[in-house]
Amino acid sequence: MTRYPGTGISEANAITPGPDGALWFTNFGNSSIGRITTAGAVTNYTDPSILSPESITAVPDGALWFTNAGNNSIGRITTAGAVTNYTDPSISSPIFITAGPDGALWFTNAGNNSIGRITTAGAVTNYTDPSIVEPQGITPGPDGALWFTNFGDSSIGRITTAGAVTSYTDPSILHPFEITAGPDGALWFANSGNNSIGRITTAGAVTNYTDPSISNPSGIAAGPDGAVWFTNQVNNSIGRITTAGAVTNYTDPSISNPLGITAGPDGAVWFTNLGNNTIGRITTGPSAPRSVTTLPSGNNAAIVTWNPPASTGSFAITGYVVTPYLEAVARSARTFDTTTTTEIIYGLTKGKTYRFAVAAFNRVGVGQASTVSNAMTVGAPGKPAKPTVTEVKSASLTVTFVAPATNGAAITAYTATCTSPNGGVAQTATGKASPLAVAGLSKGKRYACTVNAHNSRGTGPPSSASAAVNV
Repeated sequence: MTRYPGTGISEANAITPGPDGALWFTNFGNSSIGRITTAGAVTNYTDPSILSPESITAVPDGALWFTNAGNNSIGRITTAGAVTNYTDPSISSPIFITAGPDGALWFTNAGNNSIGRITTAGAVTNYTDPSIVEPQGITPGPDGALWFTNFGDSSIGRITTAGAVTSYTDPSILHPFEITAGPDGALWFANSGNNSIGRITTAGAVTNYTDPSISNPSGIAAGPDGAVWFTNQVNNSIGRITTAGAVTNYTDPSISNPLGITAGPDGAVWFTNLGNNTIGRITTGPSAPRSVTTLPSGNNAAIVTWNPPASTGSFAITGYVVTPYLEAVARSARTFDTTTTTEIIYGLTKGKTYRFAVAAFNRVGVGQASTVSNAMTVGAPGKPAKPTVTEVKSASLTVTFVAPATNGAAITAYTATCTSPNGGVAQTATGKASPLAVAGLSKGKRYACTVNAHNSRGTGPPSSASAAVNV
């Protein structure tokens, strides 16, 4: 945890990464816009048009846009500090602002219960609906619409870029404040009224997560590590919640009434400390590894392979943890102090079926675990090489292959499976050796075939698909 003081930081509210590799924030207390580099150097920008700024966001025009709650206007500041101000009678106590999927800026008007839209040329449109009540947070959703919180009537709203509004209610939603698109395709929001974190799918299904450490959450943002991070104003802490709902709480004497929060360009999480006029930074672990696959290896082992995480977090990855799951129960994890993305996991029980999850770690700690791999039976035959396929007679294919590793138990049979990408009927054939004839295929259709082997312990993984041929 690092705290950065700076001349000009005064009741800093929202914070966002800028297009210049720095973080930009609003100073509600002295009506200015601040900039902080990832090294902690602070610059402050003032202008007569800036008054009680609340929220700030970066947009594709290379500038930062912000809401002026004090004078009912929308501001724009370039990375060089040049400020432009936009006014309109429909703008009333604007709170949060975000870049929309249509290239415009969208913002919440808490003063007149509406949603505003402003183009990068400054043209303002206002959308009203009876279900919009003291709106606060707003964010683009994965469905091409904007999602927002209604603090006044404890609901979640959705507005299309054409202005159509839908409202979602649930007993667990209470005075929601900020909202963000999560890494799981859902929207996550801070329920400041009941000390919980909410999740809503794009279909409107709500899940609520509680934890004793959640205390008047306000800011919320997707982190660089595949989790969601939030600020706890009352107990002066930073929270982290995984997409499965596991909560971790971070405390430090430097955290004082934290409000805004965002993922930084440096793999860390940055936040504003309203209580002590500083900017905070907390380092993160890696995000989840991707595409975990597994193959049998000998009598008692498995080969587990994965792709590295999309984000290393705040520091370089130094190793991985592989956890076997037997009948959905986690077994002893294996730790590897290497960045290699293929490992052999020994000590497994032959004939048993396992899945595997992988997590990366860096100097901060272990990051989020991957989704579990495909199922793999220990001691089942290996994966055959890609077979070759020829047509021997009408509606029939001959599939030729090389026997894979037995992994300690003799192979008793092989199965060839031929499938069609253009509507042909799939067929299989089973036999004791190569080649296998697969009959009953659809004439005039294209087919590719795979092979897998069987022994007394189970069925091995299928081979890669053959080259496709016409029948």
